[in-house]
Amino acid sequence: MAQLAGVSVRTLHHYDEIGLVRPSARTTAGYRTYSAGDVERLREVLAYRRLGFGLREIADLIDDPGTDAVAHLHRLRGLLLEQRDRAGAMVTAIDTELRARAMGIRTTSEDQLRAFGAQLYEVIGSAYPATRRTEPRIAARVWDALGDARTVLNVGAGTGSYEPPDRDVTAAEPPAVMRTQRPVGAAPCVAAGAENLPFENRSFDAAMAFSTVHHWHDPIAGLREMRRVARRVVVLTHDASDNGWRHRFWLTRDYLPEVAGLVAGRPSVDQPARSIGARMEPVLIPWDCADGFLEACWRRPEAYLDEHVRRAVSVWTRVGPEAEQRAVNGLRDDLSSGRWAERNGDLVDLDTAELGLRLLVA
Repeated sequence: MAQLAGVSVRTLHHYDEIGLVRPSARTTAGYRTYSAGDVERLREVLAYRRLGFGLREIADLIDDPGTDAVAHLHRLRGLLLEQRDRAGAMVTAIDTELRARAMGIRTTSEDQLRAFGAQLYEVIGSAYPATRRTEPRIAARVWDALGDARTVLNVGAGTGSYEPPDRDVTAAEPPAVMRTQRPVGAAPCVAAGAENLPFENRSFDAAMAFSTVHHWHDPIAGLREMRRVARRVVVLTHDASDNGWRHRFWLTRDYLPEVAGLVAGRPSVDQPARSIGARMEPVLIPWDCADGFLEACWRRPEAYLDEHVRRAVSVWTRVGPEAEQRAVNGLRDDLSSGRWAERNGDLVDLDTAELGLRLLVA
């Protein structure tokens, strides 16, 4: 088993001693024997370990009674994809510096450190104020779901676009680039991620999260943290597992097929909903949506030709510059030739579109 797992016998003995992975049986000679279930548990332990989790954290994760083996695989996949994205961002930073040095240009010390410390939101965050604004019709759905809550925690708050103005709001946001762009007079904001909220149980009447769950390291853990610190949870998210919206949305269907790879294997929104006992409601996107998230301009295709619009949406950063340029060039050509209008003429008569947005209320 040690040879197959790529660890030492001493490591397996230690896991047995602390109760992390206990073999189901021993031979008459005293050797440990591992069942199929033991192997599955060991695989989860090793995967979390190699992602940097401590042994105590791992024990809490894999002993969670609300998470089965399939849920663990989805969680691990999400964490690995996040790690891949970070590595990809670092490779891009290295390539940029190599090109600069080949031209005799030296990057500053600040740029060198900023590139290697950047998270996804620190790449796209500076563009948020230009296009990511509150859409009042969607905001009304979220605020109505908060009910009579007076104290509200906004998790993954960003620049605070959807924070209700008539409640006592506290914001939580990890990247500094987002916190520094919160307007004067905005709710106080703490540097904290969803998975580890620095608040006591039931500190708030409600906790909300708007279009942020897909960026969390561990969505299930984050939602349960929200459930712990608040009596009500309201989350606007996207059902990435629904293939239908990608076919209904011409941008991902005809120009950005790479999006399918970004969300492949991501669990259905039903799973996080079940984890907190939430009901789920579809949210329609108005044709003149004021917010600039990916699907917002479904009836205004020319908007996607605008660099500022694209920079405020994480998908464009994640697919990479080559895919982005190909998509933009293809869309520009189709708009000029009339091909886009021929394929999507039925959209002109629609006021709203159902493109996978979901409201979870628990």
